[in-house]
Amino acid sequence: MNKIYGSAAEALDGVLSDGMLIAAGGFGLCGIPELLLQAIKDAGTKNLTFASNNAGVDDFGIGILLQTKQVKKMISSYVGENAEFMRQYLSGELELEFNPQGTLAERMRAAGCGIPGFYTKTGVGTVIADGKEVKQFNGEDYILEEGIFADLSIVKAWKADDTGNLVFRKTARNFNPPAAMCGKICVAEVEEIVPRGSLDPDGIHLPGIYVHRIVQGEHEKRIEQRTTRTRENA
Repeated sequence: MNKIYGSAAEALDGVLSDGMLIAAGGFGLCGIPELLLQAIKDAGTKNLTFASNNAGVDDFGIGILLQTKQVKKMISSYVGENAEFMRQYLSGELELEFNPQGTLAERMRAAGCGIPGFYTKTGVGTVIADGKEVKQFNGEDYILEEGIFADLSIVKAWKADDTGNLVFRKTARNFNPPAAMCGKICVAEVEEIVPRGSLDPDGIHLPGIYVHRIVQGEHEKRIEQRTTRTRENA
């Protein structure tokens, strides 16, 4: 089975549909599947729900799909640094489901393991618990969270072999693996495709069984916030 495609558009061909739920990797501006997001924008797919740690910034990441009004709902844990997101949410144009970061990651991972739900203490006694089942274990309250079973997963990795085994680089490993696991179809964009057998089996972060399509491309290196100070005179 050939998993390698020539472009992001080719890798998403026949996969996209209006109204679908997409799980997207990335943490801040690190490990964002920018090529696949651009291809979704170009395809014009609309009424999308994204499960993602963040919504990118105004001109990068999921932010480019917010600009074109292709996103209907965000399932996220952090939505700062994005003025268009704020405008759409406050005006009622965009739905938002807030999740604690650990809960969001576990909802993705659980679905990838075939687990439909789990109980957690995180969010008990807050608005996060509103409308959710509460159960006691050892005298303490836990809330039921459901796994996120996405129609499509899009992730960005550092290296891949032709079977889809993936290696992520540093912070990009936070949300990309669980996001990749929970989709019916997973498309990965990578910086480098290496020969089969060249990856250390103990260093593989996500096995190829979860990955259906791969595309290699050039990626932008962004700094989310740069803080500097004036050099003092000697």
